[in-house]
Amino acid sequence: MRLEELCSYLDSAIPLSFQEDYDNSGLQLGSPDKEITSALLTLDVTDRVLDEASSAGCDIIISHHPLIFSGLKRLTGRSYTEKILLKAVRLDTAIYSAHTNLDVLNNGVSRKMAEKLNLKNVGVLLPLKNRLLKLVTYVPENHLDKVREAVFEAGAGVIGNYDFCGFSAQGAGSFRGNESTNPFVGEKGKVHFEKEARFETVMFTHLKSQVIKALLEAHPYEEPAYDIYALENDNIGTGMGCTGELSEPMAEAEFLKYLSDVFEARGLRHSRLTDKTVNKVALCGGSGGLLFRDAIAAGADAFVTGEIKYHTFIEAGERLLLTDIGHYESEKFATEILYDLIIKKFPKFALRFSEINTNPINYL
Repeated sequence: MRLEELCSYLDSAIPLSFQEDYDNSGLQLGSPDKEITSALLTLDVTDRVLDEASSAGCDIIISHHPLIFSGLKRLTGRSYTEKILLKAVRLDTAIYSAHTNLDVLNNGVSRKMAEKLNLKNVGVLLPLKNRLLKLVTYVPENHLDKVREAVFEAGAGVIGNYDFCGFSAQGAGSFRGNESTNPFVGEKGKVHFEKEARFETVMFTHLKSQVIKALLEAHPYEEPAYDIYALENDNIGTGMGCTGELSEPMAEAEFLKYLSDVFEARGLRHSRLTDKTVNKVALCGGSGGLLFRDAIAAGADAFVTGEIKYHTFIEAGERLLLTDIGHYESEKFATEILYDLIIKKFPKFALRFSEINTNPINYL
């Protein structure tokens, strides 16, 4: 298939609009017209990973961490990033990354951590904000089902673990077309009253264009009326980090040993033990130290992430068990998420997991 087809799917399944302002997810390198047959999944794009992809015949590397974070003014090979990019160009290897947008996904990095720990009653720690819109339109009653199905199929109507969510109410609409119109019902130049349904639903901001397109194609009117409102609601199913409960409460020391075994975290750092029992756990893959206050507010007994600063350990005090398992260790299962997303859409597309440990941090 063409690279553009894969990128278009990933951009929608892992919405680029979900990423943080500083991030640079999406297609990093490669022509959208390039034909691809296989991909290598990795946490980081390194020199060794490029060689691995080339030896395996992979046309594209799909990573969690972007190779390019900030703008490039030149490409001379002086920096590490420039060297990797030049080598990728020579090898004709495309690069795609899904970073913070994969972190906040409903089945994203933190949820994968919760899955590995067998947590139950999993929910979002810090819900995503300012990403929801409400769509309101008016449809002849006998065309409501067609329009409703069209906007739902385009992605609208998702609330948490539910989809096809909407509301409708009956009423009467009025309109009068001028001499240039060709009205679906009524006559031009005359006021017409039609039994209509007011239909409303919600959608993510990144779906706006495709939902409106579906609405216009399914709606029978020559000029359908619709309104779009920005919502202040938190998105309860998407956001940074998550919380969950252990199958059985554990002593703090037992819980730390459990984390070390599950994530192979040999350089695990933690706050002072207080002999409390750990039941509710908050998680955030990567650099999630700043979310420790949200973890406390959520009533968590322990907060697990990939990077915690010295003064965060001091500030948290004994309010909960802070645990830094390592950035790489907390996110290394991101490739499994990418695999599941891609293979579901393209079951015959060849995918390989990188065998290179790209963790730049070593432990004595």
